[in-house]
Amino acid sequence: MIVEVKKLIKRYGDKIVLNGFNMNVEKGKITGLIGPNGSGKTTAINCILGLLTHDSGEINVFGGEMKPNSYDKKARIGIVPQDIVVIPELKVQENIEFFCSLYEKDSKKVRMLAEEAMEFVNIGEYRNYLPKKLSGGLKRRLNIACGIAHKPELLVLDEPTVAVDAQSRNFILNKIKDLSKNGTSVIYTTHYMEEVEMIADNIVIIKDGKNIATGTLDSLLNMIEDTEKISISLLTKEDMSESFKTIPNVKKVTFEDGVHNLSFKDADNNLRGLINFLDEHNLKYSHIYSEKPRLNQIYLELTGKELVE
Repeated sequence: MIVEVKKLIKRYGDKIVLNGFNMNVEKGKITGLIGPNGSGKTTAINCILGLLTHDSGEINVFGGEMKPNSYDKKARIGIVPQDIVVIPELKVQENIEFFCSLYEKDSKKVRMLAEEAMEFVNIGEYRNYLPKKLSGGLKRRLNIACGIAHKPELLVLDEPTVAVDAQSRNFILNKIKDLSKNGTSVIYTTHYMEEVEMIADNIVIIKDGKNIATGTLDSLLNMIEDTEKISISLLTKEDMSESFKTIPNVKKVTFEDGVHNLSFKDADNNLRGLINFLDEHNLKYSHIYSEKPRLNQIYLELTGKELVE
């Protein structure tokens, strides 16, 4: 395990910001950390990075305790903050080399690593540009290149796709997945649920300083009440609600404007079961639509509110 956080408590005066928070990050896996503003995400990250002390609990990184002076561990970590953190007076390549040199002292190796980082985020053709000349998407790529140039084993990304276009966002997400495939462990915080769905191997939902749910997307799906919803329009327009309730796993059926809406308590093979039921009873339909919960729906049911800024 690359990161192990156990029963973390952090107070600011009388306010408890982290209240028994737990989180694990596996080697080569992407862990998505999601929660509303004020939930404790930033505090948790800063404690993990050794930037904040905590009142009680354990934080182990790379197999040992993380402390404020654990500089050997910190040298193996990369950080890509939400705000663009570059030096305006330095060109693209100079920026990457500068941040890389904070970890690597061999100037030849710094240049080589900077080249590799520019190639990885596809920004080499802009090497002589000042940051102010770059688009928002290219600035994000530069921000990432500065954070990964020293080849960290653990990478922390805080809202890395804020205010970028869809093409740049997809590029960034695919590159993060590439880093993971190459063995980098990633902590990814965002308010964009679809991004977590796309790239996270594990998800931690934090609220009021506690992780209220942890697991894969599929395991979180099993924690909520309705795991699948299917809507169907029969050609007869007849209310078949009572009959539909006999189908395995059906939890609830409503009928409105000629459309039956079925809620299921199990996510497997429900559509097939419904189709078989229709065939057996010679029922014809004009429309059928299956929808499994998205992460935002799971979050809403578990926390009682939308995840918004």
